[in-house]
Amino acid sequence: MGYNAAPLERLIEQFAKLPGIGRKGATRLAYQVLSMDKEEALDFARAIEEAHTKIHRCRVCQNFTEDEICAICTGEARDHSVICVVENPRDVTAFERTREYRGLYHVLHGLISPMDGVGAEQLCIKELLARIQAGGVKEIIMATNPTVEGEATAMYVAKLVKPLGVKATRLAYGLPVGSNLEYADEVTLGRSLANRGEL
Repeated sequence: MGYNAAPLERLIEQFAKLPGIGRKGATRLAYQVLSMDKEEALDFARAIEEAHTKIHRCRVCQNFTEDEICAICTGEARDHSVICVVENPRDVTAFERTREYRGLYHVLHGLISPMDGVGAEQLCIKELLARIQAGGVKEIIMATNPTVEGEATAMYVAKLVKPLGVKATRLAYGLPVGSNLEYADEVTLGRSLANRGEL
């Protein structure tokens, strides 16, 4: 620990904070940054700073955007009667890759997980209910991961929207249980979307 210069050690520590990056990986990344020329390194730092200062949540769907309302929510070719409810913004990217889905999205920014101290009130559920109450929504697709937390969240949201006269469906199980939507291939994800069933 003590043989690295202090700024290098701080850089390693920052990389090590990222999920899935251990001390070895963090060290490799830090040395990679040091091998960049100064302009490249500053571009890298600026990209991180810009991502943090310019990106925020869409006022409607809670996905990340640079604008007040994201391009998907304002897209005229999108079907505004269907909302696909996902755990995080990475899942929106996964669905968009399938090119099968033309509706809108809603990002919860997490799942109900009592073990981790995450309750429904910490998720973007009230924003979803406000969208439904505004009218025009016929179906919500619960596209949370097929895990215990994903199932619990899907059932909870479905129970809330049913009295509002909206159909709640769940992705079909073309997706292996315990898997992550982010890593699913386009065909599997597209098929599970097409074969969704009512909750």
